[in-house]
Amino acid sequence: MDGAVHEVQKLCDRVASSTLLDDRRDAVRALKALSKKYRLEVGSQAMEHLVNVLQTDRSDSEIIGYALDTLCNLISNDVEEEEPEENAQKTNSDDLAGQFAEIYIKNQENLTLLLSLLEEFDFHVRWPAVKLLTALLKNQGPQVQQIILVSPLGVSRMMDLLADSREVIRNDGLLLLQQLTKANAAIQKIVAFENAFERLLDIITEEGMSDGGIVVEDCLLLLLNLMKNNSSNQNFFKEGSYIQRMKPWFEVAEDNSGWSAQKVTNLHLMLQLVRVLVSPVNPPGATSNCQKSAFQCGLLQQLCIILMATGVPADILTETINTVSEVIRGSQVNQDYFASVNAPSNPPRPAIVVLLMSMVNERQPFVLRCAVLYCFQCFLYKNQKGQGEIVATLLPATIDANSISAGQLLCGGLFSTDSLSNWCAAVALAHALQDNSIQKEQLLRVQLATSLGNPPVSLLQQCTNILSQGSKVQTRVGLLMLLSTWMTNCPIAVTHFLHNQTNVPFLTAQISENLGEEEQLVQGLCALLLGICIYYNENSLENYTKEKLKQLIEKRIGKEIFIEKLAYISKHELYSRAGQKPQPSYNSPEQMLFDHEFTKLVKELEVLITKAVQKSSEDEKKEEEVKKSLEQHDSIVNQYKELIREQDMQLNELKKQVTALTNQNEQGQTTISQQTSQIQQLRDQYNLLKVQGKPLESQHHIHNEAAQINGIQPKADTEEIGRLREEIEKLKKQHVVLEGQLAEKESVIDKLRTIQTTGNAAEVYTNIAGEHSTELCKPVATAEAASGDNDSAAALMKITQLESRLTALDDENQKLKDQVKLLTDEKKTLYQQLASTNSTVAILETDKRKLQQEVTESKKEQDDLLVLLADQDQKIFAFKNKLKELGEPVEDEDDLESADQEDDDDDDDELS
Repeated sequence: MDGAVHEVQKLCDRVASSTLLDDRRDAVRALKALSKKYRLEVGSQAMEHLVNVLQTDRSDSEIIGYALDTLCNLISNDVEEEEPEENAQKTNSDDLAGQFAEIYIKNQENLTLLLSLLEEFDFHVRWPAVKLLTALLKNQGPQVQQIILVSPLGVSRMMDLLADSREVIRNDGLLLLQQLTKANAAIQKIVAFENAFERLLDIITEEGMSDGGIVVEDCLLLLLNLMKNNSSNQNFFKEGSYIQRMKPWFEVAEDNSGWSAQKVTNLHLMLQLVRVLVSPVNPPGATSNCQKSAFQCGLLQQLCIILMATGVPADILTETINTVSEVIRGSQVNQDYFASVNAPSNPPRPAIVVLLMSMVNERQPFVLRCAVLYCFQCFLYKNQKGQGEIVATLLPATIDANSISAGQLLCGGLFSTDSLSNWCAAVALAHALQDNSIQKEQLLRVQLATSLGNPPVSLLQQCTNILSQGSKVQTRVGLLMLLSTWMTNCPIAVTHFLHNQTNVPFLTAQISENLGEEEQLVQGLCALLLGICIYYNENSLENYTKEKLKQLIEKRIGKEIFIEKLAYISKHELYSRAGQKPQPSYNSPEQMLFDHEFTKLVKELEVLITKAVQKSSEDEKKEEEVKKSLEQHDSIVNQYKELIREQDMQLNELKKQVTALTNQNEQGQTTISQQTSQIQQLRDQYNLLKVQGKPLESQHHIHNEAAQINGIQPKADTEEIGRLREEIEKLKKQHVVLEGQLAEKESVIDKLRTIQTTGNAAEVYTNIAGEHSTELCKPVATAEAASGDNDSAAALMKITQLESRLTALDDENQKLKDQVKLLTDEKKTLYQQLASTNSTVAILETDKRKLQQEVTESKKEQDDLLVLLADQDQKIFAFKNKLKELGEPVEDEDDLESADQEDDDDDDDELS
């Protein structure tokens, strides 16, 4: 041993003092040879010299390789060594590796130097550098990760190893990245954004996917490191469309031959990777997006093909069932697809039925049965459509005698002799009723034929019959969970349960008995079921009202004992284990006692039932009165709110009407003023024409303007224009005729003037001519006067019409003003009603707050009284102890309770 120490010391001196590179290289090579056998000696003396070699002899790859190999032998735990027995007894190999790793990274520059050596392409440098870095991460992981995290390009240099053409460096680079990404979300994100997903998927494809070797396994392990509990990387994986590239992984051969151990391992990791993406513990949005992508790219369909295939190894089949479960959990589209999947049998059977057949078959492996139960639970999770389909297979109208249905399998498992089948079937049926009051009521219709010649009994009653027969604990726990889920928030089911006179006495007897530890869980569940009968009781049965059931608990069991039994459920070890995650994970069938969803139900019901049992009838009455008063106030407030909404709507409509009428009124006023001004203009024009004696065409033009004022278009009134033109033509013709007659008379007069033979004749002819001329002229004058009078009458008539229309418009305007005034008054009235309503609402809100404050104060006073009573009990107890010490006789509470119990029994005997 001393010789080895001396030899190592001598070699270290040569490394430190030799000027020739060959001497130093030989010394480092010798240290490498000794490092496997004498780790402690070499590590304690040569560590510093080896680091100096890495710093100063960077140009010589051979000596750098020897130094790295030596350091790797010192720090690695995988070295096959044969240490002397005495040395092995003193120092543990793992402790040595950890100590040397800690010494190496104490100076951060040493690790930075090692990261820079990763850039060297020389195989003898790069490969040992990768191995040394891996060993450091194994022994001092968190410390090395922090140094790498702050080192520039540290992660990038490691990612470059995946692109190395030498497989051994690439493969060891995968192992290095596995160690680097363990439990460090920041490094995981950096590695993912260094295009790790693309490179790893390419390697998996090149290596043959599920048929590949250990390299595929290393890639999958690294992918799991990157995405497990890292929602950012999961989202990045989905957004990069990498889920679509996973589908070819699960395309197995039809004959399912060649299931090597490596293939089983690879496929198992691939299924785990899918589960990481759709895990129930992920953020809901991320999980649903991955589920949607899995369906759209056909990944779910491919998994269902493996699920229904023959010859698949049991562990792969189990993991595939678990994977399909989480892909469909809570996704309606995926659940609907899974419901349509059929097994390749003759005749085809739904996949759900085939799986349930495995679940209720006691010869199937335990883990497989658990996986099928989980799959069934995930199929029904938030799937009311699927719940209805399962319950429908139990109803008389839908039962098909020629085929096996899911309901028949569940009933068969529920009442079989195998306790695990009983428990699984009860839990599966409870999930068909979860948060679905319609199906709870539908299941009350299910009737079971127990034996030939006996009338059928309901499923609810048959469950209670099996409970009372004293079956195994696992069976009773399953049935009690089913009944509790069934009757929660379903008063009709509670009434059916209480209608059987033997159920309540059975529960009270179970709770009150002093049984062993194994039976305490059953007692707790019986207390839960009895509490549900109290809390969801509608008091429809006179013998089993809420108050009577509470009196029964107080008399037969005791409130404190009842609450203690109820609290035992949540204190059970398996209860907390089941509440951690939805998937049932148990080491043995005997441990399967609780369901995940049921633990959440117990957590809610325990508080409600405890309060309901502890409350007295007076407190309940007060609370009901307060609740009713608050509900009345709320209803009144809601009524006023509705009234205000209606009035507000009416007010808005009236405002719109007022606005429309105001606009019409303004338009009417504008039209009236325009027409009044135009009428005045026409009057002035008419007066001028009348004075000046204008011809008929001007008056006709005035009439046309008056017609335009009244909204009559001259072009449109063609009949009146044609008639006026005809009259003008007639007058013109008559004028021409009269002019011709006048010319003839004038010619006669001229002839008579030339014949003036005698004065008498002339006089006679003159008188004749005068008479004729007077007579001839009279018709013309009469015609002209008539023409003038007709035109004036027509103009006056038009003006009269316009004035009458103006009067009508004035009347309409006055009516509009009156209507606007009425609407304004109604608006004021509505505003007054609104103000009074708001004041009433404010008063009611004030009353509501006062009542709530009174309730709070009363609760506070009750709490204070309880504290005072507790203090008083302590004082009484102290005084009793003092009296006992003084020798005075004191009656204990137990004696008083037994005396009261005897009095109660005497009273019962008298009543009977």
